Amino acid sequence: MKKENHKIHPGNIVITAAAVILLLAGIVYFFQYWKYSEHYEETNDAQVESYINPVSARAGGYIQKVLFNEHQLVKQGDTLVVLDDREYRAQLEAAEAAIEDAHAQLTVLTASIRSAETGTSVNQDQINGAHARYVQQQQDIKRYVNLVKEEAATGADLEQVQAHYDVAESDYSAAKNSLRTNEARIAELKTHFALLQADIKRKQAALELARLNLSYTIIRAPYSGRLGRKNILEGQQIQPGQPLVSIINESEKWITANYKETQVAGMYVGQPVEIRVDAIDGKVFHGKIMAIAGSTGARFSLLPPDNSTGNFVKIIQRVPVKIEFADEHTSNVVPGMNVSVAVKKRS
Repeated sequence: MKKENHKIHPGNIVITAAAVILLLAGIVYFFQYWKYSEHYEETNDAQVESYINPVSARAGGYIQKVLFNEHQLVKQGDTLVVLDDREYRAQLEAAEAAIEDAHAQLTVLTASIRSAETGTSVNQDQINGAHARYVQQQQDIKRYVNLVKEEAATGADLEQVQAHYDVAESDYSAAKNSLRTNEARIAELKTHFALLQADIKRKQAALELARLNLSYTIIRAPYSGRLGRKNILEGQQIQPGQPLVSIINESEKWITANYKETQVAGMYVGQPVEIRVDAIDGKVFHGKIMAIAGSTGARFSLLPPDNSTGNFVKIIQRVPVKIEFADEHTSNVVPGMNVSVAVKKRS
């Protein structure tokens, strides 16, 4: 019999070699992954977070100017929107006029009080003079009574002296009443003075409120960051409290990584972290753990699961971990990006 020669096809050699290479690559990859997982706890259930707040109107009115564009970078204090302020300026002028009028009344009232207090000094001098005449007439009556007894004066003379005494007594009483009246008027003026001072404080508060409302017609950026979408136009009517645009605080970013409950046992605050952003290839950011949630993420949901219903299926829960960037340059990392986070285990 003739012996057959079996030749190996070149294509089979290539396929076999490729399979061996892939097998070796897979072994190397899984070996490296095993070694990596020995030192790191990793999750790709993580996103970049930042404070995104609406810039709201503090006053209502028509928009006069819109001074920003969509997704624009702004600095703290930059003017974003200017409202028509004519109505608020009129209110401010009215408040200023009211406070000026109150101060003028206070000046007049102060002068009236000083005049009345000067009048009390005059009343006191009048009382002293009337009292001296009253005492003198009393002495004259006593003397004339004795003179009439001794028949050294007539009854007519005594009656004349008595009339002078009555006039002196009346003048003395009138002077005292005038002093009491003037003192009562001073008390009344001082009460009015206190009421006017309270009214000035009230009008001063109204003036400050008018100034504050006027300042609200210029809407500024509360902090440095990047603006969101532009949804307003010039000439549009807005109301107090209406959101105008969102602003992202790019100076403060963090990551919320949702780790499996079986991974967080060895984690601690301050633990170093490696961060890889899906949108940025080949770049490894560094950070550290700032906080570990006190419960699983499911417990923070609007409708937490109720396992007492009888439909229990055991699912590994996730624990939110807050991570802070340690790198300074993270401008190309924006909120909402997906990241992979690896926490270095304790050695």
